[in-house]
Amino acid sequence: MRRFRTTGTAVLAASMLVLVACGEDTAEPQAEGGGESAAAEYPTQRMTLIVPYAAGGPITVLGQTVGTCLEEEFGQTVVVDNRPGASGSVGMQAMLAAGNDGHTISVIAVPASATNPLQADVGYTNEDYVPVAVGEVIPSVLAVGEGSQFADAEAFFQYARENPGELTVGTPGATTSQAMELMRMAQLYGVEVTAVPFNGNAEMTTALLGGNVDAVFINSTQDVLENIEAGSFVPLAVSPEERVDYIDAPTLAEVGFPELVYSTSVWGFAAPAGVPDGVVPALESAIENCLSKEETVEVLGEQYVPEEFIGSEAFSAMIDDIVEVYGPVLQD
Repeated sequence: MRRFRTTGTAVLAASMLVLVACGEDTAEPQAEGGGESAAAEYPTQRMTLIVPYAAGGPITVLGQTVGTCLEEEFGQTVVVDNRPGASGSVGMQAMLAAGNDGHTISVIAVPASATNPLQADVGYTNEDYVPVAVGEVIPSVLAVGEGSQFADAEAFFQYARENPGELTVGTPGATTSQAMELMRMAQLYGVEVTAVPFNGNAEMTTALLGGNVDAVFINSTQDVLENIEAGSFVPLAVSPEERVDYIDAPTLAEVGFPELVYSTSVWGFAAPAGVPDGVVPALESAIENCLSKEETVEVLGEQYVPEEFIGSEAFSAMIDDIVEVYGPVLQD
């Protein structure tokens, strides 16, 4: 049994799946909105899977692993194209610029993909893409470095209360769930720390081990778990509503912040709005097949792949919940 317990009603909602058979690869491409005919023939050419972050990180592993599997599912080449920049906005723009015939799709990282348009003009809105399926759900962990003066979460937050803004906490970007939850911590509970955005886990790790930040609020990807196991990172608290059994730390809710249960990174797949009928169900079905394969789960990590497949409808509901929670924070 997988060890990660998904959180939130949207995550636990049942996914509505419609299975669509793929036709011959040699069929002629259909015009936009080709209905059942287009669905039966999709995909008709090489596909591009955009990864909106730099190559080499865990989100690229998701794209490469599922991309390779989609080649087998569809019988078409799938090119993984890294387009880093602007917390995922550059990648989203690239997907939308490629058109909506369904042959260019993207990995998306929620909440950043959903909150970017709420903060600035990033070239797209949340109406311009269709969430297809969730690939991984990764909880966050608040951790200090080995030798930190803070032995546990209580000591850390007590100091933060008494010294507003003095403690620095690294986050993987300014629009991530980690950054949003630190803002909500100040707004809802009056506990203020200074968030320091970085470009991913590698920079955050270097900063923490080098003593440049007091703590990190970071995705608990495999590299972070290895640092915890080695003793380089000391976990103080985790973010989901329930504990995770592979990190020995209480939840933020348990240490006095019952509303802070949303700092979970959801990595999934999206297509441009307006793709032909049947494309999204075809992608759903193929991705579900990929995520059910033992070799895929082994590469991605069984603790991260949802035990119950989360398709387009449930993924969309998750994003709606995140926009509802974080929208007011961004508008203040």
